[in-house]
Amino acid sequence: MSGEVTLLINPVAGRGNGRRAAEPVARVLREAGIAVRVLVGLDADDALARAHAAVAAGTGALVALGGDGMSSLALRAVAGTATPLGLVAVGTGNDIARALGLPLRDPRAAALVIAEALKRGQPRAVDLGRVGATWFGSVLATGFDSRVNDRANGMRWPRGGLRYDLAMVAELAALRPLPYRLRLDDGPWRELEATLVAVGNGPSYGGGMRICADADLDDGLLDVTVVGPCRRSTLLRVFPRVYRGTHLSHPVVTTHRARRVELASPGVTGYADGEALGPLPLVAECVPRAVRVLTPEPA
Repeated sequence: MSGEVTLLINPVAGRGNGRRAAEPVARVLREAGIAVRVLVGLDADDALARAHAAVAAGTGALVALGGDGMSSLALRAVAGTATPLGLVAVGTGNDIARALGLPLRDPRAAALVIAEALKRGQPRAVDLGRVGATWFGSVLATGFDSRVNDRANGMRWPRGGLRYDLAMVAELAALRPLPYRLRLDDGPWRELEATLVAVGNGPSYGGGMRICADADLDDGLLDVTVVGPCRRSTLLRVFPRVYRGTHLSHPVVTTHRARRVELASPGVTGYADGEALGPLPLVAECVPRAVRVLTPEPA
C-alpha cells in the first residue's frame, strides 16, 4: 500500500459538487503532507472501474467526493480489502456519512478528518450489507419507497427533487398493501402484507429519514422495519416521524434484527443506497467489519 491518497470524482454527479470540492480537499491533504492523486470517472461505471484499479494498485486510501451514490460506489471498490475509505459528503442525501458521524457539506472539515485519521493510522472497521456481489452501507428499500423511485426514474419531467414529490403523490393515490414473503436467518418463511419493508445496515435513507432508526454499523446485524397495511391518511401522519425515528413505536410498524434477510414480493424492485438492485426476491446479509473508514477519533 502506497502513501498516496486517491480522490474519486464523478463530474456529472451531484450537480458538480464533487468536482468543486476536489480543490479544497486536495489542498488540506497536501498541506498535511499527504500525496494526492485525482481520478475523474466519465460515468458511474467508469468511476467504479478506476476505483477498483486504484485499490488493486495499492493506493493508501480511496476518498469519494459526492453523495450517497459516490459513497456506495467507493464502498464497492474497497469492501473486503485493507484499503481505507474516506468520504467527503457533498451530495443531497449523505446518509452513509451521516451514520458515520462525518462532516456534511463541508469539504474542508471532511478533509481534516481524513488527514487526521490517516496520521492516526487506525481506521474504523464497520459492517456492510451485501446483496449478491453488491455492497451497501445504508438501507435496502422495497415497497412503497422503491415504487416511488421506479416511477420517478421513468419520468422525463420535471427534473430534480420535484420529480420525486410528484412520484410520491402518484404512488399515494395508488397505495395498496403488497404481499411479501420474509425469512430471517434460518427461521420460517412468513407470509405478510406490508406497505414497505426496509433492511438497514445504517439507520437512514433519503437524506435523513431514519427508517431503521436503531440500526448500528458495528453490531453484525441488519435491522428490518416493516410498515404494515395502512391507509393513506395513516401513512401521511406517520411519515414526518421518520425523520426523528419515532415512527418505530407506531402500531402499524414492526421491527426485527437478523444477519440474513430473504425477501420476496412480485413486481417490487429493491434499491440499496438509492441505486436499483433489481426485482425481488433478494437475499441481504450483514458482513461484519467489511470496510475500514476514516472517521473522527472516538471521544
